Amino acid sequence: MTAITDALRITGPVDLASVSPASTPGFDGRKADGQRALEAGAERLAELQERLFAESTAGGERSVLLMVQGMDTSGKGGIMRHVIGQVDPQGVRIKAFKAPTEEERSHDFLWRIERELPAPGIIGVFDRSHYEDVLIHRVRGLSAPDVIEERYGRIVEFERGIAERGISLIKVMLHVSFEEQGTRLLERLDRPDKHWKYNPGDIDEREHWDAYMEAYEIAIARTATEQAPWHVVPADRKWYSRLAVRELLLEALERIDPQWPPADFDVAAERARLVGAGGTPAS
Repeated sequence: MTAITDALRITGPVDLASVSPASTPGFDGRKADGQRALEAGAERLAELQERLFAESTAGGERSVLLMVQGMDTSGKGGIMRHVIGQVDPQGVRIKAFKAPTEEERSHDFLWRIERELPAPGIIGVFDRSHYEDVLIHRVRGLSAPDVIEERYGRIVEFERGIAERGISLIKVMLHVSFEEQGTRLLERLDRPDKHWKYNPGDIDEREHWDAYMEAYEIAIARTATEQAPWHVVPADRKWYSRLAVRELLLEALERIDPQWPPADFDVAAERARLVGAGGTPAS
């Protein structure tokens, strides 16, 4: 673990009020230092992602799933651009989970999640996830309390099964403050180039802020395990949350340590053929 990933790891209950959204756990530098650190690790992240993808072409079965939760404006889009944007897009699958469709509602709540799990060699990224079915449902009363309680247990089992299939799961909650969310929503209203991001429903959800924080605390307490820990990432400082998520992703790939697959052909013979056909050796 790095200082950042160790500071963020949660395997039990959490008091979100005690986690400052403006803090930078495990990192003592300032914004410029964080931005440099983000850029400095890009090459290593890209190499590991390519190795993971290459390994799968030779039968490798491992993959990564980055699951990002957070209130509106917490910075999920920025994670996609500035972190996931550091790797080859052919090895990434991003899925944003919206309100379930009629077909999805006709199935179990995990059905649509199962269908989007990453294939071998792929980094899967979930913008929201199955946790919406316990968070919103608890806050809005969309399901009975006993149904929600049952879902926590089913989520734990589901995530255990994910690990057994060779998928490394990274669970992130981007923890933005009420005040910072207000600032970001106002910016969306004040800038024409951000109007497309604004949703009047965001204010409706904002009125339930305390209920959502409680719902997150309960969900984390019920589903944080040693095998599938949560990571509460302070998100008021966008540069820090991006660096932190990149560190979590890098750590997961380092742990997998994917290897370049060996050639399934005679390299020397193929080289001789190529040179004979006019190929020029590199100087």
